[in-house]
Amino acid sequence: MKLLLGVGAGDDAGAALEAVVSRAREADDDLTVAVYAGDGADRDVETVERRVRDHLDDLRFGARVEQVDGDPGSQLVELAETGDYDRLVIPGGTRSPMGKIRLSDAAEFVLLNARSSVTLLR
Repeated sequence: MKLLLGVGAGDDAGAALEAVVSRAREADDDLTVAVYAGDGADRDVETVERRVRDHLDDLRFGARVEQVDGDPGSQLVELAETGDYDRLVIPGGTRSPMGKIRLSDAAEFVLLNARSSVTLLR
């Protein structure tokens, strides 16, 4: 299976990578990580990419890493479609004090617009 994991500066990239890499190892999946700056993030995309690459090295797992420019939600959906990915995985989904799920703009766009299967990691 071809998996695309989208990770931004505000996301918990470490936990997302560990979950997806664990699944990819078991199922012999092909993994690509798309990195972006994120919603109102104070870090640039190069910093996010460096963190992801370092974590992949720590996990001893080889995956392709690509930078996403522009609006991350629409770019992730487009990349998933043009790259013929089977599943798009995005971290997110914090809970409000009232127990309602809060999504980043990118996660909301992906969930509402992706044609491929989407997994939301919480």
